[in-house]
Amino acid sequence: MHVPPNSREKVTINTLQAKKEHREVITMLTAYDYPTAQALDRADVDAILVGDSLGMVVLGYRNTLSVTMEDMLHHCKAVSRGVRRCHLVGDMPFMSYQVSTPEAVRNAGRFLQEAGMDAVKLEGGREVAASIEATVTAGIPVMGHLGLTPQSVHKLGGLKVQATSAEAARRLLEDALILERAGCYAVVLEAIPERVAELISKRLNIPTIGIGAGAHCDGQVLVTHDLLGLFDRFTPKFAKQYANLQSQMMQAFRDYVADVTSHRFPSAEHCYPIREEELRALLESLEEQTVPPTA
Repeated sequence: MHVPPNSREKVTINTLQAKKEHREVITMLTAYDYPTAQALDRADVDAILVGDSLGMVVLGYRNTLSVTMEDMLHHCKAVSRGVRRCHLVGDMPFMSYQVSTPEAVRNAGRFLQEAGMDAVKLEGGREVAASIEATVTAGIPVMGHLGLTPQSVHKLGGLKVQATSAEAARRLLEDALILERAGCYAVVLEAIPERVAELISKRLNIPTIGIGAGAHCDGQVLVTHDLLGLFDRFTPKFAKQYANLQSQMMQAFRDYVADVTSHRFPSAEHCYPIREEELRALLESLEEQTVPPTA
């Protein structure tokens, strides 16, 4: 099924597959709230990832490990209320799928049943293949995630580029093929050399979504807070900043403080009027209440 650009039809896994087959680039961004999701949907972004990155850019955690299922479901619900067209993917948080396959399937189902997502994403390769296969068998679409997997930050020794050796690149390609066989409909490739991502994208029949993986993936994703300049704790090499809303927000807040402290706000245009006769009646009523009763 070929869906033309800017179509207002709902984007599905079939839409994304058709884009790969027709060599049309897939666009994806993160969202964690209703107004952002609404803006992305109206901007004709193909897919929205409600990422566990919300732990860092929204909740202020040091990394993504503290994000819970309840955190994710709460934000997924908000995003789903703002979307009509975009394909919605919920990020399965740390320890929501690693303990056992039945628990992974059960938690994945909550993203669709309770939070209105179209699919889930989880990190890892061959070690999570059984859980992916069982989840897909249960009717839940799964997007994979390879390369830099933030939930494994301690195992990886930090947030750094992956698959930089021939052996590591070979293993990554094997993992990508394993995820495809397990039933993933797409795979995110994060922070890997461009040539490695290109090779994987050519070998897979399913779409690849790159973040710090070069221009040869079938699609691209960024954290919206990086794109908008809202998160300045650190800036990944692969993030392109399209705006600096942090500085604009700060200036707006300073202007507000200046207006309030100098009595420029609120002004007459921000106040509710009352008719003169109503005001007189009100004042008379107040005066009567303050007159002490006669003995």
